[in-house]
Amino acid sequence: MTNQILALEQYGSLAEGSFTFSERVDYLKKFGTHSQSFSTLQPGMDYFDLPGVGYIGFMRKWGMTFVLSDPVTAPEHFEVILERFHSRYPNASYIQVSKPVVDYLHRRFDLYGTQFGSESRINLETWSLSGKKKQIIRTALNQAEKSGITVKERFSDDHTREISDAWIRTRKCKSKEIRFLIRPMEMSYRENERHFYAYQDGKAVGFIYFDPIYRNNRIVSYVPNISRANAQFRQGIFYTLMAHAMEVFQKEGVPHLDLGLIPLSLDRETEHQESRLLKRILHGLYDRGNFLYNFKGLEFTKSRFRGSSFKTYCCHQRSLPALEFLAMFKLTRLL
Repeated sequence: MTNQILALEQYGSLAEGSFTFSERVDYLKKFGTHSQSFSTLQPGMDYFDLPGVGYIGFMRKWGMTFVLSDPVTAPEHFEVILERFHSRYPNASYIQVSKPVVDYLHRRFDLYGTQFGSESRINLETWSLSGKKKQIIRTALNQAEKSGITVKERFSDDHTREISDAWIRTRKCKSKEIRFLIRPMEMSYRENERHFYAYQDGKAVGFIYFDPIYRNNRIVSYVPNISRANAQFRQGIFYTLMAHAMEVFQKEGVPHLDLGLIPLSLDRETEHQESRLLKRILHGLYDRGNFLYNFKGLEFTKSRFRGSSFKTYCCHQRSLPALEFLAMFKLTRLL
């Protein structure tokens, strides 16, 4: 163990406990800097809590354990909580985690850390609609204006389920909403969630739910975790809603906007801790797996915002975690 872990044990700070919901929210507001920190409060999550440190959110499927996002704690405590969690769940897989988590799990437990996708962050202080790459956004805004589309922020639901059900029927996965990697639309905890709706002729035709990202009890970013559009307006509504919300967040002084996971948007180079076999398979899934999920379309849409991209990873025990990935796809309802 590191000196930091030994020191904390000396003071008794590593006695495992169970947080109340309000205690867990307090940790979220202090340390919820990951784009999916808010999603760790989605229904069906289990938790590993360390008083004075933070928590890890995870789900289980077929007897396997899947962690979502980085631990909700200060970065200097990652090693502390991961050490304890791994001793309890030594066969866990870690989904959508950052490089510091990967580096520790690889160094300490010899886990693979393979890129799972990318994320993108926009600096709202310098954001504008100018630039050749953003022409598609400007075109969408012009088309929306000609079609009489207006955008308003509202918290109350407005044809939300009707729009969502129609939207899901147009997707590759038509049976149910995806969960885990994308938190469900309906959550009991909704503090600081932001809802923007697009209207035509007074009727809602699309919406985006934004989740807060925190640092030291301050909202430092939002992430669009839920987006839906009427099937007649699949093209352009997302850009219109996003542009309006970003303008609002800019005026409020929010420094960033995160775009969340871009699954299977992978770097061609293989890092030393990655599974070469798994990475090759993931590249193939991106190239030929659009019948499962619109990987390429999502990457193209988010790339139009010209944010700063960074890698996100999954950590796993075996070079080819085939059963684990099958279980995760069942857990998320992709299969």
